[in-house]
Amino acid sequence: MCGPQLIFLFVAWNSFNREFVIDIHSHILPEVDDGPKSWETAEAMCRMAAQDGIEYMVATPHANERYFYDRAYLSGLLGKLQQRIGVKPKLGLGCDFHLSFENMQSAMQTPEKYCIDQTRYLLVEFNNFNIPQPMDEWLAQMCEREITPIITHPERNPILQKSMERVQAWVATGCAVQITASVLTGSWGDRAAESAQWLLKKKAVHFLATDAHDITRRPPNLSEARKVVAKNFGEEIADALVEGNPGAVIRNQPIHKW
Repeated sequence: MCGPQLIFLFVAWNSFNREFVIDIHSHILPEVDDGPKSWETAEAMCRMAAQDGIEYMVATPHANERYFYDRAYLSGLLGKLQQRIGVKPKLGLGCDFHLSFENMQSAMQTPEKYCIDQTRYLLVEFNNFNIPQPMDEWLAQMCEREITPIITHPERNPILQKSMERVQAWVATGCAVQITASVLTGSWGDRAAESAQWLLKKKAVHFLATDAHDITRRPPNLSEARKVVAKNFGEEIADALVEGNPGAVIRNQPIHKW
């Protein structure tokens, strides 16, 4: 292989491996959960994300008792949305995986059905009212199988807000943690913001993500929260939370833990 083909592969490889802003948790697929209700809104969310500097977005539809998760169907929608918006942002597929007993059993059997972009990383979301008794064992078993559970927005969970040390313990067993960007800019109240800051100070945060659902109340914006992290914890940490670690996820590589 030589000439234009070789140049193309070289450029593509460098483009894929360079660091860029990635959102690993967003609800941008239309008409599948509590995200956008129309294709027009979904497209507007993608344009807004691109304007904010996000170059890669992982669509993560809910998988819970209310919303059925059909990977093949959702992959088709993702391809259609990519065609409608063009090349930016590039879109991937994951799942906002609700930790119910039934889901936990399903993920133990076929984790690849729910993981981000066919990697070993799985977003997991806790119930706001009850955390199943076998949770610690299940998370440990997933880590033993080399599936990394990424605990989503624990700072917003009323149960975990009372015991952030529990999140620390899960990190020690091999889990990772994602906090919601807009929590750091005041959109979720003082309790959530204080919990997020506590986790950051304890070096128990590995990702910032938008968890975007629309263009007004929960928009796809990472840049403002990144500035907050950079101011309080330094540019290196800020870059790791929106570029380095998310990039490691989509490349299926180990993330950095402090």
